[in-house]
Amino acid sequence: MAPRQTFILSYSGELSVKAKGTRNRFAERLVKNLADALKSAEIPHEIRRTWSRIYVESPSQRVAEVAARVFGVRSVAVTERRPWESLEDLLRDGEEIFTPAVAGKTFAVRVRRGGRSQKQPFKSPDVERQLGSRLAPGAAGVDLKTPQVVARIELRRDQAYYSSEGASAEGGLPLGTEGRALALISGGFDSAVAAWLLSRRGVMLDYLFCSLSGDSHRDAVLEVVKVLADNWSYGTRPRLHMIDFRPIVAELKQHCPSPLWQVLLKRQMFRAADALARISRASAIVTGEAVGQVSSQTLQNLAVISTVTELPILRPLATADKDEIVTWSRRIGTHDLSARIPEDCMLVPRKPETHAKPQKVDRAEVGLDPQLLDELIESRAVFDLRALDLGKLSAPDLETETIPEGAVVLDLRTSMAFKSWHVPGALWLGFANALAAYQSFDRDVDYVLVCEVGLKSAHLAAVMHEAGFRAFHFRGGFANVRRFVEGGDPALRFLTSPVLLND
Repeated sequence: MAPRQTFILSYSGELSVKAKGTRNRFAERLVKNLADALKSAEIPHEIRRTWSRIYVESPSQRVAEVAARVFGVRSVAVTERRPWESLEDLLRDGEEIFTPAVAGKTFAVRVRRGGRSQKQPFKSPDVERQLGSRLAPGAAGVDLKTPQVVARIELRRDQAYYSSEGASAEGGLPLGTEGRALALISGGFDSAVAAWLLSRRGVMLDYLFCSLSGDSHRDAVLEVVKVLADNWSYGTRPRLHMIDFRPIVAELKQHCPSPLWQVLLKRQMFRAADALARISRASAIVTGEAVGQVSSQTLQNLAVISTVTELPILRPLATADKDEIVTWSRRIGTHDLSARIPEDCMLVPRKPETHAKPQKVDRAEVGLDPQLLDELIESRAVFDLRALDLGKLSAPDLETETIPEGAVVLDLRTSMAFKSWHVPGALWLGFANALAAYQSFDRDVDYVLVCEVGLKSAHLAAVMHEAGFRAFHFRGGFANVRRFVEGGDPALRFLTSPVLLND
């Protein structure tokens, strides 16, 4: 068995300035969340809390990695613990432990005392000065402002904790100390990052996914939210509510003017979120909206959308730009999964309204059936995300890396891209038009759908599959389908020559 090590966790700065009662309550919640994190990772451990530190004893080096994802922890240091009685004990052990670490580097010594150690006949600066003198001959010099290595000693009763490396953690507030909210989630970059930012502020989350597509899209969203649940939601059991919003889309198309589709769709989503938030006793709704990012997120449209609920709407990304959001997604581990999720394209008006007027929106909603949304909410699916086994989901495999004989190849790229190169015999149809027209397609043939990178084709394949079509999308999009075609029969490569297609 590996020897046990001591890990010292420091509280985030915000916990340190709380009043005594609040600080104790937050620290107790932090310890509970930390214990859940280590248990979930199957890491044996013992936890001890003091006023300013949390000490974790464990044989596993993974403690630092897992503890860094527990909100409320500012840093994690791997330490070597040794007994001590005198100043000479500290200097001797400090010299032995830190000499290899400071060799050829600038350094500083930091000593922190607590408990009975404060009654010793020396002060922290005495240890820092004398140990620094012993370490200096092998180092590149002392640098008290920006040292390359910090030799830290924490004194507790008869034990000293020595560390020269510490990992930064996420800080924030312990999850569960700031109540509960419901987060609208699409699986894309924005909504996942927004949810994470609220979690870092101590807010427990449940999620609402308004599905506009089929099982493959659902499973992709579940993968994203599963990362948030498993890696960042320690101490809680978040749930995802999934509502099939396709009937809402059909109703909007039938009864409402197309420029308002996006605004009206968002209002219906917020009504659903309001209803579920009240059921789950959530105090607010969280979204990934950023001002001006898309047509439904202009300031005027956000104002019109927000009026359907009296609950506070929290938009942590309101001022963020896309590059910042993508950087955050890499940090929290959702980037690659979110990058595979297609944009919602079921309602794509040619000229969306960017400054919707409340009176105009109200008139457009007169023909909508309020019972439809209630029925969809009632029939929603609910997933316990921490317990969810993604391997047991039953979405069909709609990807292909070949084009079966007799299959209809439907190219969803732009007309210009189609003219420059396409699979021989392929049909071109813009994505929005294909979504509107697929019900009229021949159901007795196989379809292989192609787009730029495989997102639009995956979306349409799922929709067609649920409608009873034998539809598949080409894995990896245009580049892979061209590689497949041009890697085959030389005559086929000749027939697909861009020169011939341009003639």
